[in-house]
Amino acid sequence: MVKRVFDIIFAIILIVLLMPLYIIVALVIFIDMGRPILFRQVRPGLNEKLFTIYKFRTMSDEKSSDGSLLPDEKRLTKLGKVIRALSLDELPQLFNVLKGDMSFVGPRPLLVEYLPLYSEREKKRHSVKPGITGWAQVNGRNAITWSEKFEYDLWYVENYSFLLDMKILLLTLLKVLQRSDIHSKESVTMEKFKGSQNG
Repeated sequence: MVKRVFDIIFAIILIVLLMPLYIIVALVIFIDMGRPILFRQVRPGLNEKLFTIYKFRTMSDEKSSDGSLLPDEKRLTKLGKVIRALSLDELPQLFNVLKGDMSFVGPRPLLVEYLPLYSEREKKRHSVKPGITGWAQVNGRNAITWSEKFEYDLWYVENYSFLLDMKILLLTLLKVLQRSDIHSKESVTMEKFKGSQNG
């Protein structure tokens, strides 16, 4: 209950304070890439219940001659790189928090296609609400392996406390200011999860 009350109050405060920034980011995205301004995608949340996550768009919709989307590194625009470096793409998720789909702190919501690939232990990451930031994000974010990421997520689930959440939020602020661990070692986004047997 304390966690939910904090989420609602803090989300409302941040949305009000950051509204001018929302407008500026939306305008520059519209000028640079046009519509849509927001990236929407269905993700699994608490108890694997599906919800739509919101982010500011950072990639173009460029396609190859066969009609398939180009690789992420080719679609990520210069503006998109700046938005990601400053973590501005995550701002619309404050509305996910307000709706109750997400919390400020928790395991990051991943792709629906990963659900059948989780081990029984890895599935426990869905026993709490997903978060805008989490223990894995302040311990490597996209620069760590999937197995490391899941271990951090599960450690959080097993050791959750309100004080731990406050610690993670402070560490997240430092990460944003340092702009560290934004990309994986191999690409501009995290490589796709192929199952626990592959790490």
